[in-house]
Amino acid sequence: MTSIDVHELTKEYGTRRAVDHLTFRVHPGRVTGFLGPNGAGKSTTMRLLLGLARPTAGSATLGGRPYATLREPLRHVGALLDAEAAHGSRTGRDHLRALATSNRIPSRRVDEVLAETGIDSVARHRVKTYSLGMRQRLGIAAALLGDPEVVVLDEPSNGLDPEGIVWIRGLLRRLAGEGRTVLVSSHLMNETASYADHLVVLGRGRLLVDTPMREFIDARVRPVVRIRTTDAPALRKLLAQHGHDGVEHEDGHWTVEHARVDDIGRLVSTAGVPILELATQEGTLEQAYLDLTGTEAEFTAQPQEA
Repeated sequence: MTSIDVHELTKEYGTRRAVDHLTFRVHPGRVTGFLGPNGAGKSTTMRLLLGLARPTAGSATLGGRPYATLREPLRHVGALLDAEAAHGSRTGRDHLRALATSNRIPSRRVDEVLAETGIDSVARHRVKTYSLGMRQRLGIAAALLGDPEVVVLDEPSNGLDPEGIVWIRGLLRRLAGEGRTVLVSSHLMNETASYADHLVVLGRGRLLVDTPMREFIDARVRPVVRIRTTDAPALRKLLAQHGHDGVEHEDGHWTVEHARVDDIGRLVSTAGVPILELATQEGTLEQAYLDLTGTEAEFTAQPQEA
């Protein structure tokens, strides 16, 4: 299987360093979310990977080979960087047919990906008549055209309606399940959390994080125990006796930070405090991401996952 390997990748534009000695690997069989604030270097890294720009130093390869050396590249790598890339005067079908012909891809694949992305009904309409969501689906169809081992998508949910967002989640999970290497850049934390297994996070061109998503969240956001009871005074007293700082909220539920739900459950059960609700409020990707990127002092890389 094909991995994406970025090694000491650097790109300078005059005196500005957009990518700064960046090193990470994207493995097959999982969806890797590619995150970072605006200007972090994500788009530049993707352009360097796809041969659209030349690095100042370092390398970005696909299965050990630079993109520029791949014959019929769509058979190896499918990418969506810009939904406006298709010529507006062409029909969606003709756009895909031209790509297929130039990469010696069977013409049957055009109809297959049109159906897979749900735009077969508008395939003979000119691209300039497409909505943003339809253009996005056309770009994804182009990325899938060569049945590639590597798929690289920049903001694939952009412009999609709720049905389309659900569809793209399933598509990404399926591609990873088939053993493909999937790299997805996004600013939508909730969406990324719904499909990503692994995260690569950049800040000012440097690597901040390369780790499984759940580990990233758990390392930065402590879970909170949520409790609801009919005897608030008894719960307050019990928590204080055992060194827990419980907070009562306006709607009547309590939260206890730095605690495990099993421990709190045993306490209230033993004490006979009536409980209506007892659950763990898991940390979110958005919370962990903002914690990481919120201060410049934390712009340091964590060990890379093997």
